[in-house]
Amino acid sequence: MEILLVDDHRSVVEGTKMLIESEPDMKVTIETDVYYVSDVVRLKKFDVMLFDLYMPNTNGADLTRKVLEYVPDAVILIYSGFDIAPHFNLLMESGVSGFIAKTSTREQLIQAIRCAARKEAIVPMQLLKQLRRQEIVVAGDTENEKTTITPEEEKLLRELAKGKSNKDISKTLMISQRSLEYSLTELFQKLHVSSRVEVIKKAKSLGILPTEDLV
Repeated sequence: MEILLVDDHRSVVEGTKMLIESEPDMKVTIETDVYYVSDVVRLKKFDVMLFDLYMPNTNGADLTRKVLEYVPDAVILIYSGFDIAPHFNLLMESGVSGFIAKTSTREQLIQAIRCAARKEAIVPMQLLKQLRRQEIVVAGDTENEKTTITPEEEKLLRELAKGKSNKDISKTLMISQRSLEYSLTELFQKLHVSSRVEVIKKAKSLGILPTEDLV
């Protein structure tokens, strides 16, 4: 497994290289100058790349964007000694595949690299708790058809699944009954159903509603 480690601190990368290469199937290439990274990734294929978050003249997010222009399928982990929580959205938007702290044990570091190589992500627990789904995309009735369920529609589905009346749902969601009726009509059309029973059944089959939410 070929790994690229980008960090401007030579002592850090040398130590990390030794830790990683204690695994017989892992080989690490070190780059301490961000200006050479673009050339390196174009000349050699890497299974996983580890970028420091803060480096002279750039940061992990900007470097990730630049590398993905040359290698769109690159698997990049942010390897940092700083709290990445304040930058989480920025980093995700840049295209990173995961995070690993420099304070991690050798076992945690190796596990993160192996998971990344399998296209699996390891997310720190404190970050995982901050994640919020903005919308749900589900497969439609025909091949290649996609249906997007908004957070508001997901809430509506959950209220419907509780067997509440339109009046009670409108109070809970703090919308007028007329607005609720419009929302129901749009939701029925999205999911190609014509009744409450059908929409709940369809939501369950698509995985939008877990079984325990159904009555």
